[in-house]
Amino acid sequence: MGFDQTRTDMSVKQEHALLVGVCLPDRPWNESDPLGELRGLAETAGAVVVGELTQRRHQIQLGTYLGSGKVRELAEMAEAKEADVILFDNELTPSQGKTLEAETKCKVLDRSELILDIFATRARTAESRLQVELAQLEYSLPRLKRMWTHLSRVKAGIGVRGPGETQLEEDRRLVNHRIRDLKDKLRVVQGRKVREVASRSTEPTVSLVGYTNAGKSTLMNALTDAGVLSENKLFSTLDTRTRQWRMHDGRNILLSDTVGFIRDLPHHLVASFKSTLEEARQSRLLLHVVDASNPLAEEQIRAVESVLAELDCSEKPTLLVFNKVDQLPDISFLQALQSKHPYSVAVSAFKKLGVAELNQAVAARLDADLFHVHLEAEASNGKLLAWLKHHAREVTEQYKDDKVIVTCQVDEEVLGQAARLGATRLHGDDAILNMNPLPDIGALEELGNS
Repeated sequence: MGFDQTRTDMSVKQEHALLVGVCLPDRPWNESDPLGELRGLAETAGAVVVGELTQRRHQIQLGTYLGSGKVRELAEMAEAKEADVILFDNELTPSQGKTLEAETKCKVLDRSELILDIFATRARTAESRLQVELAQLEYSLPRLKRMWTHLSRVKAGIGVRGPGETQLEEDRRLVNHRIRDLKDKLRVVQGRKVREVASRSTEPTVSLVGYTNAGKSTLMNALTDAGVLSENKLFSTLDTRTRQWRMHDGRNILLSDTVGFIRDLPHHLVASFKSTLEEARQSRLLLHVVDASNPLAEEQIRAVESVLAELDCSEKPTLLVFNKVDQLPDISFLQALQSKHPYSVAVSAFKKLGVAELNQAVAARLDADLFHVHLEAEASNGKLLAWLKHHAREVTEQYKDDKVIVTCQVDEEVLGQAARLGATRLHGDDAILNMNPLPDIGALEELGNS
């Protein structure tokens, strides 16, 4: 039996699960509830948690990750609890997983496989299904020997396989072929997504990013009345959604809600979801939403920053938004966070507290990127003038003969579009930049600093 892409062996839906976590020096955990996040992942995947096991180690046991005594204890617990699956909060090598399955007589999945399973069950659009399937296949490829049990030799077939090739090798070839096919399809999707985002680049876009279950969707509803799904579950949002946000000063911006990140997010998943996260990559500003009530808020901030670095977004202007302040047991925890991150805003998206302050902070950050310029154009160029009144700020016009000089505040994208609509020269306070056909980025930066 060859590879079947509809295979669901990785699913843990409605299974009885044992949770296992190993605390290592470079991998701290929540002292009060070390398996809290893994429990949330298991429940999100549909599993029923029937037992938990933890161990502290200075280094892992190469063959089984756990120490030999803990492996025996785990096997006994699995038998006593009638567990169907053992879920590790750590990432296992293929050989470790195979050995643990042999020792416990139970299916073993690591953290990455569990996250991939959740993404597979929550993928709704054709794009997200392609992305999840690609990530699953790339993760599964080195693990085929453990997952596939049909390893007996088969006879060679003309035009099918070489002499003596095993079924496993055929499966590997089929998986590699499917991976190439999916990558080709996703390249088309990503190209279309880039063009789609670029086509509205003159509208400022702000993206919500953050750890899963930090309250991004709830905040989007509070700011835009979007009515998007908001659940107290991990990864309730997989597909980027964009809504119009009318700010307190009357301007409209586009607000995008993105998939939540998590500690140790599988690399293949990040890579395959790059097209979905194109909104964040092209945004003027990122709102990094943090669950301020979570004791591991600092670790979650670092986890999100790590994923943003993988997406080449680490240099993107970012504003920290400490959410769920209504759930804080002690305000001193928020004060400690804000002392480390002074450029931040505290809100409760659920109770709509701090929304006005967030509005002002976002407006200030967006305005910090504006250039104060004088644009010269033909007085008859009504299309340019109308467009600037809609997209620029503090627009004034001065007519001289058949020319008009428009003084306004614009960002880089609006400058480029103004050039395409016929603005022939750009006069700054200390610089003059030829705008035919497009402004030079280096000159714009110099102008912005003047």
